[in-house]
Amino acid sequence: MVKHIILWKLKETLTEEEKVQAKKDIKENLEALEGQIDGLLKMNIRIEYLPSSSADIMMDSEFENEDALKAYQTHPKHQHVANTYVRPNVETRLSMDF
Repeated sequence: MVKHIILWKLKETLTEEEKVQAKKDIKENLEALEGQIDGLLKMNIRIEYLPSSSADIMMDSEFENEDALKAYQTHPKHQHVANTYVRPNVETRLSMDF
């Protein structure tokens, strides 16, 4: 099993209302990929956090193996979500795979 963790910081130029909507859209659309992409075992998006946090969104996902993670990253359904909901709203991305 491979864990794929991402932390995102939303663009500072977004209004508070836009940030709320972006977090909701990212969560709903990424979590909807579970069961849609072979090898993706779990997708959990966290948008609620303590004030001490330095990120706005956390993705905690699990894959069968490293090949499944690589396939997910280029999968058209993932690319659609990333290009439609994530990339337009995010200024910083950190990831860790293990």
